[in-house]
Amino acid sequence: MGLIFYNFFLFFYVAGIRLAAVYNNKAKQWLKGRKAIFFQIQQQFAENKNPVIWMHCSSLGEFEQGRPVLEQLKLHYPSYKILLTFFSPSGYEVQKNYNGADFIFYLPMDSYNHAKKFIGITKPALAIFVKYDFWFYYLKGIYKNKIPLLLISGVFRKDQPFFLWYGGLHRRMLGFFQHLFVQDGNSQTLLSGIGVENATTAGDTRFDRVSETAKTFIPVAHVQEFCNGSIIIVAGSTWPADEKKIQLAMVHLENLKAKLIIAPHEINPDHLNEIKRLFPGCIFYSDLKNGNKSSSSVLVIDNIGMLSRLYKYATITYVGGGFTKDGIHNVLEAAVFGKPVIFGPNYKKYREAVELISIGGALNFEDKNGDGKDLAKILQAFIVNKEVANEMGKLAGNYIQQHIGASQKILNYIQEKRLLTK
Repeated sequence: MGLIFYNFFLFFYVAGIRLAAVYNNKAKQWLKGRKAIFFQIQQQFAENKNPVIWMHCSSLGEFEQGRPVLEQLKLHYPSYKILLTFFSPSGYEVQKNYNGADFIFYLPMDSYNHAKKFIGITKPALAIFVKYDFWFYYLKGIYKNKIPLLLISGVFRKDQPFFLWYGGLHRRMLGFFQHLFVQDGNSQTLLSGIGVENATTAGDTRFDRVSETAKTFIPVAHVQEFCNGSIIIVAGSTWPADEKKIQLAMVHLENLKAKLIIAPHEINPDHLNEIKRLFPGCIFYSDLKNGNKSSSSVLVIDNIGMLSRLYKYATITYVGGGFTKDGIHNVLEAAVFGKPVIFGPNYKKYREAVELISIGGALNFEDKNGDGKDLAKILQAFIVNKEVANEMGKLAGNYIQQHIGASQKILNYIQEKRLLTK
């Protein structure tokens, strides 16, 4: 019965995407990216003679989690080709030219035939799924072909189907994994409660990723010139609600002469125009890059891919998404540089955000009156009292260092079990 409902879900999911593609650019990219996908895969794999490691990521955030493991595998097993797949355009479109993988594709939509064909062409020696994106036919196909299958950076909650009365198919999917590496003890306890004992609490591989970014920091051209020794607020992955609250807060900080760098989550023309309306006279990074000079105190990043390095320039960081239903974005990218982290109220399902608050490395605010004063007070306190900002930043940075090592645990397992050969 569960499989019947799952097949209905797949049918209606694709139908919904086709309908949404009429007016939604992401849906349009989702369809376009999968057009003649098997021809592309077949063509690129036609000459491949090397064994393959396959890593699947739902989107960009999951790629950042999988990346440190992928790069360690590439380093230790150079004879293997790396196959990287994405489900979402927001992952594929940003990383389609990533030079750490040999093959990069959209994952064809799940079905018995698609899974059989995909696995038959690519013939992976090891399959790794990052965090979630459980697709029944792919997982079953991997299992039936006796390909070792790992889950890394998994997170499980008691309200997920795996742990509910109707979740039989989901529980069956867990049985296809040789091992599950989860981020926290609660996830491992939940899995144990349904009889899944082949799980290890390894931690979150994103800690390894952000730590590596900080260690190998590459300056962002023109940004240092913009900062010019000023107090800098870097607001990353912002949505319109974040930007409005920041704009209101900045009005109360005019006398402190702080500068603002905004790296919005989406950079479509409508969103960028809205930011320009909120911050008249702001300069876009593309203009700065092209040699245009400006005395503006607001820099808007109109590209994707440099945010994780921008936090390095901050006096104070703001992570967006806390006023959306999905919640905040990656706070670790900001914390790793030893900077105070601020975000909105929707953060409680993100363990790292909760823990950063508990140790004093981050603050959240609600903006109850909608006038920006709550955020302004926090920013002003940090600007006026630099010692407080430095202490909070130090706590945030220490938190990151205490949680690195998940990638090495996963690599150790692969080596100890001899899932790959040198």
